[in-house]
Amino acid sequence: MKSQIHLIEPQGKIKKQIAIDAVLKAIQLCEQVQAEMVPTDAIQKTDRSPVTVADFGSQALICRAIGKAFPDDTIVAEESAQALRENATLLERVSGYVNRFSEDTVATTETVCEWINSGSGEVGPSFWTLDPIDGTKGFLRRDQYAIALAYIVEGVVQLGVLGCPNLPYRLDATGSGRGCLFVAIRGQGTHLYTKTGELLERVYVSEATHRFAESVESTHGDSEAHAKIANSLGITEPPVQMDSQVKYGIVSRGEASLYIRLPNPAFPDYRECIWDHAAGLIAVEEAGGTVTDANGATLNFLTGKRMYENRGIIATNGKLHQHVLKALSNR
Repeated sequence: MKSQIHLIEPQGKIKKQIAIDAVLKAIQLCEQVQAEMVPTDAIQKTDRSPVTVADFGSQALICRAIGKAFPDDTIVAEESAQALRENATLLERVSGYVNRFSEDTVATTETVCEWINSGSGEVGPSFWTLDPIDGTKGFLRRDQYAIALAYIVEGVVQLGVLGCPNLPYRLDATGSGRGCLFVAIRGQGTHLYTKTGELLERVYVSEATHRFAESVESTHGDSEAHAKIANSLGITEPPVQMDSQVKYGIVSRGEASLYIRLPNPAFPDYRECIWDHAAGLIAVEEAGGTVTDANGATLNFLTGKRMYENRGIIATNGKLHQHVLKALSNR
């Protein structure tokens, strides 16, 4: 169990604080972009998924913070600066926001590209993985999205910081404040903070909640299969549909008992990206829940940027997990 104790060391406390500070700063940038956004602030990547000024700016700030504090650490992040180098207007916008929220001296456009590209590392014995905006479509709709940062050692997620700027402190509470940060450290639990860094509480999964979560985008999963599994477990409430790893967050604090993400039948060979699940996984596990793939296997974060040995994702309050896997095996 050696890999379970790395972040108890003094350097682990520093990593935790650097990660928290970086994600909080990225939240500020994302919210400012959202407040001032113009149509040209979003473009399509080659895979036709959207990317925005905020994605690039968030990655630049977080990679810069990690690189400055831990210059020898590897970062495996979603975005690259290639599209920016081909779009001078977008690059200027990104650089403007980065300089507004960076604590460094004024960065040139080239420096901003270098900070973004410092996230182009490869999976290894220890590394950070980052999704600067998980759920970009949710961000564009001004709905749920997340900034997801995790630190992985020997394939085990040791630290996860999940910023959820639009998530209420309590999902069903009228007038609840908004903007949450989930911070999970291996062996030390999952704690909920405000988006300004104020500690709210330690969170736990719930065995009393009977509700499941799934993605908003129908192409991200098999909604029909999700509903059948939920029904077989006696879960009759409609699903909570949310973009991004926010779904892991609501499982970790007991507002959903199950998050299902089975491959869309149209894309049976699809495999998940590591940055889409690492921070959420540790948030649920440290809150007392269980996360595996659809076959019950541990998620393997060492096969590259995609988890090629895993198919689908099941995150539960723990109590339901074997029941879900049995329902899947009977399909």
